[in-house]
Amino acid sequence: MNERILISGASIAGLTLAHWLARYGFQPTVVERASALRAGGNGVDVRDQAIEVAERMGIMASVRAAATDVQGMKFVDAADRAVARIGFWDPGAVEIMRGDLVALLRETADTEYLFGDSIRRLDQDGTGVTVTFEHAPARRFDLVIGADGMHSNVRRLAFGTEEQFVKFKGHYFAFANTDASLGEDRWVTMHNTPGKMTGIYRSGNHAQAKAYFMFRSAPLHYDHRDIAQHKRLISEVFADDSIWRIKELLSSALADPDFYFDALGQVRMDSWSTGRVALAGDAAWCASPASGAGAELALVGAYRLAGELAAARGDHQVAFPRYHAAHRDLVGNKQKIGPNVRLMIPKTTAGRKLRDAVARSPLMRVLGTVERLVQAKPGRLPEYATAS
Repeated sequence: MNERILISGASIAGLTLAHWLARYGFQPTVVERASALRAGGNGVDVRDQAIEVAERMGIMASVRAAATDVQGMKFVDAADRAVARIGFWDPGAVEIMRGDLVALLRETADTEYLFGDSIRRLDQDGTGVTVTFEHAPARRFDLVIGADGMHSNVRRLAFGTEEQFVKFKGHYFAFANTDASLGEDRWVTMHNTPGKMTGIYRSGNHAQAKAYFMFRSAPLHYDHRDIAQHKRLISEVFADDSIWRIKELLSSALADPDFYFDALGQVRMDSWSTGRVALAGDAAWCASPASGAGAELALVGAYRLAGELAAARGDHQVAFPRYHAAHRDLVGNKQKIGPNVRLMIPKTTAGRKLRDAVARSPLMRVLGTVERLVQAKPGRLPEYATAS
């Protein structure tokens, strides 16, 4: 039942889903707007149940081998002197660059790909979904899954406008490639001016560093696909900042064709499915980059969705509600963002000084240890029978 499944988005969630669907005997097809896998991106964390998923896929050893090896973040003054350091406290997590993880997932996903295309229209009825593409001829699928990010096209077509589901969290961010010599090896270096942050992400296992920009703002109106417009916005916000290494970082970032800009937002939905269409990954529950949980939620959610479809022998009316019920508590927990953003972007100079003092305090490490001890660890994921 319902063997032919179209997945929109060659994302972490989309490729993980394709792997497990194929493993359970379904026939997945992945459509991706880009002409190839997206190689860029920032560091993402694989932790807790996501490690289980990666181990069951046979890629966890490769994930560890490609780990970024970043020790923590430090805050610097205008003279580049470190005023505080915060080490990363989750020894069970493995950070890997998003592009590296996507490449590993692609190797495991035995599926048909339609690159350079996207969905124009969805028409579902009692027996399937007719999908009209931008370029390829229309095709018939049994189910459609949107794994196409916070600005999901599938969600818009099947559920409604983005404004109903995406909740703005008061900040915008950008990142791009930059000169690795500008940052300390194996550290994230950050400099603050009131309401703004500029940073350098320097992995120990990668020659290429990342420049980061984040700022507080009221909602802005822009086209989320217009990179030239994004670069103008960042240029305007940071144009008057000439201290530290801001101009150097801005110059290199604006020259990067893979420059990325977006709002800090979360997706909130009462249901991740409607009829024969469902959502996964950021399209369904984006917790925002500030949560640090995007890859974890994507891997675990895709595993559960494919597994529930397998357990229900393809019956989406049974599988989709079970998938939502099984995954919603983890999503709700990860959407409760702690003080991350306030720590990174103090609103005032006084707030920055207070942040630096707190970050220097031994209390920070104690609090991190206590948080790990009291935080309930999720149980093992269920095993779903593979196709014979």
